[in-house]
Amino acid sequence: MSRIGKNPVAIPAGVTVEVNGNIVTVKGKKGQLTQEFSDVSVKIEDGQVLVERFSDHKDERSKHGLYRSLINNMIIGVSEGFTKQLELVGVGYRASNQGQKLDMALGFSHNIVLEVVSEVTVETISEKGKNPIIKLTSFDKQLLGQVAAKIRGFRKPEPYKGKGVKFVGEVLRRKAGKSA
Repeated sequence: MSRIGKNPVAIPAGVTVEVNGNIVTVKGKKGQLTQEFSDVSVKIEDGQVLVERFSDHKDERSKHGLYRSLINNMIIGVSEGFTKQLELVGVGYRASNQGQKLDMALGFSHNIVLEVVSEVTVETISEKGKNPIIKLTSFDKQLLGQVAAKIRGFRKPEPYKGKGVKFVGEVLRRKAGKSA
């Protein structure tokens, strides 16, 4: 039995969970998310969501914990939301936003302008003497991670000086470089 899959997911106040066939819909104050599932059954009992599998087949065992985690992330997302912060490390690296348009100067000949989807809120923080920070917030954890990975992919941190776009708190493996 999957240790993650057998744990029930508590439904907090202000969140409604509906199961229609093989589709789970979660509604909360931040938004609404839906997820299609297969090879497991989802039940709502006593203010908790229970994910159970039909047999011990390999496919069902692998999806048991997965769908429980997805439903848990949906409930946390619509009630509290998720945040990711990216830090721009490098001389002349800047970021600014006008609404959902993110404008980044990452050392290329032209600025990179990215139109961020409406479900993800963008905020840029620029303080003197500190690296610029891009703050992304959303109720959809998958979409948030995808947008953050796309921004990071424009200029990944390099191992010698650490220049590039990195997550706040990310530990980079540094290399020594040439020794004289």
